[in-house]
Amino acid sequence: MIGFLRFVGVANAAVWFGASIFFTFSIGPAFFSDKMIELLSRPYAGAAAQIIIERYFLFHELCGGVALAHLVAEWLYMGKPLQRLTLWLLLGIFALGLVGGHSLQPKLRALHRTIYGPGSTAQAIDQAKQSFKLWHAASQALNFVVLGGVAVYLWRATTPGSGYRYRA
Repeated sequence: MIGFLRFVGVANAAVWFGASIFFTFSIGPAFFSDKMIELLSRPYAGAAAQIIIERYFLFHELCGGVALAHLVAEWLYMGKPLQRLTLWLLLGIFALGLVGGHSLQPKLRALHRTIYGPGSTAQAIDQAKQSFKLWHAASQALNFVVLGGVAVYLWRATTPGSGYRYRA
């Protein structure tokens, strides 16, 4: 059981980190490449990217939940002391993922609809474009902070801690 728990923790951290890297540096930029814009046009490429981003944040929530459950399982089953730094790191990453997925992305989606949707005035479009730039920059900054946090979590998951306390 100890080996299985260790595998789950490391596999979850590795998949979480790998998916975050792949999305941030490959999938996300691909939607706004010249080829994609030529194929779909900017409004549709942006709309498609938003669908993928929604799944990305759901994936963050899933991996964060597994990581928190793993931390608790190690504590309960193996008697491993809860590492406060790891706990706070996971809670922080999880909270930032929730903010990104449930606060920033809906705001960006609404601004995108204003920019490209029918019936928007020129003034509303200009205001939405300016606002979109700021919210998108905030979202990107948040994503890089989360990416750094997941990298630290992966490092902590693969580095032996203070050892295990076995119960007799």
